[in-house]
Amino acid sequence: MKRLMTYAAGACLAAGLALPGVAGAQDGETTTIGVSIPAATHGWTGGVNFHAQEAIDSLEETYPNLDFVLATAGDPGKQVSDVEDMMATRDIDALVILPFESDPLTGPVKRVADAGKFVTVVDRGLAQEGIEDLYVAGDNTAFGRVAGEYFKERMPDGGKIVVLRGIPTTIDNERVEAFQAAIEGSGVEIVGMEHGDWNRDKAFEVMQDFLSKNAEIDAVWASDDDMALGAIEAINQSGREADMWVLGGAGMKQMIERVKSGDAMVPADVTYPPAMIATAIRLTAARFVSNAPMEGRFIIDSVLVTPENADQYYYPDSPF
Repeated sequence: MKRLMTYAAGACLAAGLALPGVAGAQDGETTTIGVSIPAATHGWTGGVNFHAQEAIDSLEETYPNLDFVLATAGDPGKQVSDVEDMMATRDIDALVILPFESDPLTGPVKRVADAGKFVTVVDRGLAQEGIEDLYVAGDNTAFGRVAGEYFKERMPDGGKIVVLRGIPTTIDNERVEAFQAAIEGSGVEIVGMEHGDWNRDKAFEVMQDFLSKNAEIDAVWASDDDMALGAIEAINQSGREADMWVLGGAGMKQMIERVKSGDAMVPADVTYPPAMIATAIRLTAARFVSNAPMEGRFIIDSVLVTPENADQYYYPDSPF
């Protein structure tokens, strides 16, 4: 049975990666780690690409016997091919993968695991449980709960809000259910809820529809920073920017800047960091350069970003 990795694993990670010469990759043999991620098709995955490359560059500099193979894919078929190529031509010792979609990648990743390779899955789980050695992800329930608690605190007298959901997935369901539970009994009323598919253009259209149908909207939970920007554009075009505020999520640089500046329309944000890919890569590397146990689940909490702590979550060099 896989062991549960708690937040204390962060200390193990720091200790393990600070001690060259402990194990595997330091014994003269090269350890090859494949990293397979979606292409930068939107803001969040752009951040994933940035943080993946940053982690790889840092680790390769620190550990000359660590070798990384990074591949990005614009669709599930390309990602399947990338994983198969890593096994066939590079004989990888480990795989870190953020699946483009769960179902198509389950079989190929299982074959990697069956070959005795260490497997780390990030964010989007596989369709079959128990394949991976390590799972690294954000806390989607906390993401919705933190957002809901902020609405409840900021709107003590209640009010009317609209909600832009993401793509219909388990992840989205977890976020929305936790949000609804957090605002229950608060007087915060959801007058409209539609899927914006984590897409700026789609969110713009959905928000336009909300604005045309609702004369009173006090706030918007966009549940994603790309969608938040689409909603804000629709609000601005309608001339109703003084009437409402918007809470997004994921920690986009542009949104963190607005929070830092005290923008009344963007008073806060909720983290769901694309930097989790860097955590996954570093934990996987620690499996080979230290004696720290790396099996289990590593779940990264969601944090409310306000003007007081925004500097901690601002990455000026990141594309996201």
